[in-house]
Amino acid sequence: MEILDSRLKLFLYSMTLSIMILISGLYFCQIYQGDKYIRLAHNNRLRMIRFPAPRGEIFDRNGVPLAVNDTTFCIMGYPLDLNTPAKLEHLSRILKRHGIPITVADLEKTIKQQRLAPYRVMKIVPNLTMTQMAELVADYEFPHELFPLSVWRRTYPAGPTAANILGYVGEISEEELKARAEDGYTGGDLIGKSGIERSYEAILRGSPGQEALEVDARGRKVRTLDANNAVKGEDIHLTLDMGAQKMAVELLGSNKGALIAMDVHTGAVIALASSPVYDNNPLAWGISGREWVALMNDPARPMLNRAIAGVYPPASTFKAFMSIACLEENVITPSSMYTCRGGLRFATHTFKCWKHSGHGGLNVLGALQHSCDVFFYQVGMKAGIDKLIKWGRKFHLGEPTGIDLPGESGGNIAGAEWKMRRFKTTWGTGDTINYSIGQGYMLMTPIQIARVYAAIANGGKMVTPHFNRNAYKTPEDIGLTPEKLAVVQKGLGYVVSRGTGSRAGRFGVSIAGKTGTAQNSHGDDHALFAGYAPAENPKYVAVAVVEAGKHGSSVAAPMVGQLLAHLLSH
Repeated sequence: MEILDSRLKLFLYSMTLSIMILISGLYFCQIYQGDKYIRLAHNNRLRMIRFPAPRGEIFDRNGVPLAVNDTTFCIMGYPLDLNTPAKLEHLSRILKRHGIPITVADLEKTIKQQRLAPYRVMKIVPNLTMTQMAELVADYEFPHELFPLSVWRRTYPAGPTAANILGYVGEISEEELKARAEDGYTGGDLIGKSGIERSYEAILRGSPGQEALEVDARGRKVRTLDANNAVKGEDIHLTLDMGAQKMAVELLGSNKGALIAMDVHTGAVIALASSPVYDNNPLAWGISGREWVALMNDPARPMLNRAIAGVYPPASTFKAFMSIACLEENVITPSSMYTCRGGLRFATHTFKCWKHSGHGGLNVLGALQHSCDVFFYQVGMKAGIDKLIKWGRKFHLGEPTGIDLPGESGGNIAGAEWKMRRFKTTWGTGDTINYSIGQGYMLMTPIQIARVYAAIANGGKMVTPHFNRNAYKTPEDIGLTPEKLAVVQKGLGYVVSRGTGSRAGRFGVSIAGKTGTAQNSHGDDHALFAGYAPAENPKYVAVAVVEAGKHGSSVAAPMVGQLLAHLLSH
């Protein structure tokens, strides 16, 4: 019996030892050496190669290419083929030998950003020329696990001239990748970062292709099992005219500001310049972190699209709106007269007119022609802020115009409720006086001013500014009285033919418009001019805002005059 018990104990010990050895082996293979055996298994299975789709190209209204695809090369590979510091060091050394300064840290960052699965191919080194790629592949030390892939690179022939409109593409960030996980993006994909590239990303991006390969233990292709071709994104044709755009940029020159031209009937944007400019090509190809920080910290803010995101007091360009609102509300009639003696005394403060000696007696036509501040102080007080806000909402002031560019500001319509919410204080008559000449809390973007003047020119229809020629929206009729609107149109004609905006009319076309000089707490006054042409049968509206330009009559008005003359002559 004792012999039998000893044998059973020995058997149990043997079984226990065997199980422990088996568990140890499983731990060693599955956990401690897991990556090694995954890699070995991976080397004898499928490999998936993803081919980015060529991006849809962008053209201006005349077919001029604005965003195109150039062929370039990338070095592709798999995470498990580059899973040790020694391999990364080896690759970095080869790249540097061929004039490509990529460090081990750069490679590690690239792999980390894209590593979704050990068998998913990723982009290791992007944007290589054919010469660079040929030299690398011919190098006997080049890792056989890596391979070249022909891809496209986004190029913008117009460069800085249209960068604020087109925007640029860049590699998708980790945040964007998480946010768009369901849209089929993967690490290394390019995505629209700003401008038209961002607004129409869904149209431009296309559909990537994919190839399933069977490979041997050395990672060499055995056969193709399945393949789907990439589908190019859709091309987009803009309403932009590059001739007019180039002229607008040149007219602004080194000034900070914006210059816009738009069709008054459709809202098609013909030119939209913002100064200073930046070049979007390096951003699409890849810049260093230091260069990006320098661009973001540039005090001139070249990447701010001042035409749609810069907010300014509309100053005297607002007087056209004031005239319509007060005529429509019967606060004044075309023959109502007010006297200007150079200022308006209210409470303990005197609100001055720009002409210190005064304009004498004026009706609305004369007030627009000579840009009399005192006239509008008085009619603004009589109307009251509530009626002005009511008409501001009809003209959609204080809200984005809906232009198909990201980053648009809505400006600020202000008013009593806004002031109470913002400053916890009541709206005063002095606020209304300032408001009546487009100063104080009223802020507008240049594109908003253009939209208001387009409505004045086209008979009272609010258009939606747009660049994509397929993005036209039916204008909204805001119900202006034709006879009263005609009075304001006549007054704006007087501004150019015999008033403060005469310098806009020196280029051979009839223009109606309004000058503006906006107070600037940070320096010299801003210069503005908004106008349309031909005055008798309007086709185009244009707006110029020049930061610290001092005088709208002498600085901004000639810009608008030249741009409108160019459009009508071409």
